[in-house]
Amino acid sequence: MSPPGRDEFRAVMGCFATGVTIVTTRRGDELHGMTANAVTAVSLDPPLVLVCIDKSADSHDIVDASGVFALSILGREQYGLSRHFAIKEGLAAHRLDGVPHQARATGAPIVDGSLAYLDCRIVGRYPGGDHTIFVGEVVDAGRLDGGDPLVFYGGRYLGLSGGEAV
Repeated sequence: MSPPGRDEFRAVMGCFATGVTIVTTRRGDELHGMTANAVTAVSLDPPLVLVCIDKSADSHDIVDASGVFALSILGREQYGLSRHFAIKEGLAAHRLDGVPHQARATGAPIVDGSLAYLDCRIVGRYPGGDHTIFVGEVVDAGRLDGGDPLVFYGGRYLGLSGGEAV
């Protein structure tokens, strides 16, 4: 048996429903964000999370150089924001211009209206094929707004209450 090809692997992994986040960072005065669903908790003591970022993504080197990131966990009504930060075209595609946000412990922006956030300092970087696995120690966290989470499943954005997110 041979390993699955890229398309088959993507299709199979698409059967695993995930939440949707915007990973943000600050490098000097530059604020940067990208949509990510390759995110998971690693440890409770100390509190650690990981995010996997494609090495070819413009966000990769900025997160790496900054040493910090925040995860804003998106609600269903933030579908448009998720799509905005998933687009890779244009120099300002991942900037937070016009996106309401606030800074907490690390200075990485936290997107207003998110369900929750994790503010992290990078404590580990590991190779993961065409991605880097960034492990962050959570230095601040909180729940901001209640609501239905934004979920990614089968190549589509959904809410837990059913139906596509619009």
